[in-house]
Amino acid sequence: MSVEGSVVVVTGAAAGIGRHIAKRFAANGANVVLADIAPMDVVAGELRGIGAEVLSVPTDVTNEASVRNLFSTAFARHGRIDTLINNAGIVTHFHVGSPRWSRIRDMDQGFYSKVMDTNLMGTFLCCKHAIPYMESLNAGHIINFGQGSFRPSSRKPNIGTCVYSTSKLAIRGFTMGLADEEREYNVCVMSMGPGLPRPTPVVQGAGVPGGGGGIVTEDSPAWALDPSRGTQSVADIGDNYVIAAEAGMEFSGRQVSVRDGAVVVLED
Repeated sequence: MSVEGSVVVVTGAAAGIGRHIAKRFAANGANVVLADIAPMDVVAGELRGIGAEVLSVPTDVTNEASVRNLFSTAFARHGRIDTLINNAGIVTHFHVGSPRWSRIRDMDQGFYSKVMDTNLMGTFLCCKHAIPYMESLNAGHIINFGQGSFRPSSRKPNIGTCVYSTSKLAIRGFTMGLADEEREYNVCVMSMGPGLPRPTPVVQGAGVPGGGGGIVTEDSPAWALDPSRGTQSVADIGDNYVIAAEAGMEFSGRQVSVRDGAVVVLED
């Protein structure tokens, strides 16, 4: 299977990882539908610059009417929806200088709800409204940004990430259940994070707010691009999401990654 000529919806596409993913699908010949609450003029121009067919649909993934409009507009233009990349989310950008989030004991309920509504509810709504179009084709791929593990040896304490991690692990559980529902319709539903930090030392100190880790993109501050900080460049993601969008049904319901150009299951 190839994504060439397919219709791919990328949420959170205005900047960062979503912007990169949209460009890689476009470079591989897909028709790309951009969705974001932020202006998408820059990335839309980049895609058109390489000759891609692009449609921008302003979308609030926490609003069901807005999400419904996204998919009905995409279908009206293209007559099909093949792949959904559920990238939109509120993330911990500590590695590029964003302030650390508060501990749960100090967190405002409104902030907790905003993160969960965007990350988890947004994933639910986009899946809900994409699925009928995929079922009509008896085919489709949904890649949710769920990640993480409960295995103690796989994680290190990172104060301020509790609600973010909760949302990502919840998305993993949601993905597993949704995969069971959609298997008979040949819709492959997977969870996949954007990548892992390089095994390089993490530098902390003056001028390096938040320490290392994470992925830097075109939208990150220039100082964050220093590879000695242990960060991964968005360029390192390469075509990973394009490759995952070609995966077989045996990967449905699983947390996956791409290693050496092939989809692999990440075990807990």
